[in-house]
Amino acid sequence: MINHLKHMAVFARVVDKGSFRAAAQDLGVAPSRVSQTITDLESYLGTTLLYRTTRKLALTGEGRTLYRRVTEMLRSAEAGFNEINANTNDPVGALRVSVPAFLAMSDLSTAMANFIKRYPNVALSLYYNDRKVEIIENGFDLAIKAGSLADSAMMSRKLGAIPRALVAGVEYAAARPVPQRPKDLENWDWIQYQQRSDTVDLLSEKGKMEKVGGQSQIEVDSVNALYHFAQQNVGTTVLTENLAAQGVASGALVRLLPKWRPPDIDLHAVWPDSSRRENLTLLFVRFLADELGREAKS
Repeated sequence: MINHLKHMAVFARVVDKGSFRAAAQDLGVAPSRVSQTITDLESYLGTTLLYRTTRKLALTGEGRTLYRRVTEMLRSAEAGFNEINANTNDPVGALRVSVPAFLAMSDLSTAMANFIKRYPNVALSLYYNDRKVEIIENGFDLAIKAGSLADSAMMSRKLGAIPRALVAGVEYAAARPVPQRPKDLENWDWIQYQQRSDTVDLLSEKGKMEKVGGQSQIEVDSVNALYHFAQQNVGTTVLTENLAAQGVASGALVRLLPKWRPPDIDLHAVWPDSSRRENLTLLFVRFLADELGREAKS
């Protein structure tokens, strides 16, 4: 049986993911290899574990029995790794993390780089995407999320806040009167972000909040696309401070209404309360919070 422990782990991953292709993608191997692994396991056991159709997989009675036992075995193994990691200064393991794409070049990514330098036996698989992701369904150990959190059973920790800025292309801004108040931007063209409302909140130095929204000819689902189109002088938009500073330094963008600013966005780490890699996840989250906290104070 010891020669088939890996086969059983692959079998559990197929059941968890719902298909050979999804399991293969998660494991980083070809779907044909996963399929052959299950076939070899069935041959060894002399029974069918999965009913295969063109649309889905279904467990046989024997498959359900084995899956229950295999998941118990894997949980015990993960618990053993967690206990060892909790008592060592040199943790070992891997984390699969979802991160907003607009933070690819940010203090957060720098903190992650510092983490793998500090812990050379931990591997990070980072998936940068601006779209909403389902943590458990997509096999992530944790996700970094920007903005307010919806109520859920997930564990979470605030890592910090992301400052933002109101900007426009230099040529676009130069062709219009310099705005003095948010309402002066009502007739400007806006580059809209799909994950944000049609209006933008702006906070004055004295704490007064005003909403502003103008006409929009273009809408995108990527913050990096907001940055690009702002440089093309087709309107004004709100960018994270790291992108705004980059655009201003290059001479392509200009800041608008310096006495007003969009509120910061909270940044959270979110993970399942039954994480298989609990200690490693907590170590990672604490490290990021400490790193970003030091950066905010500097």
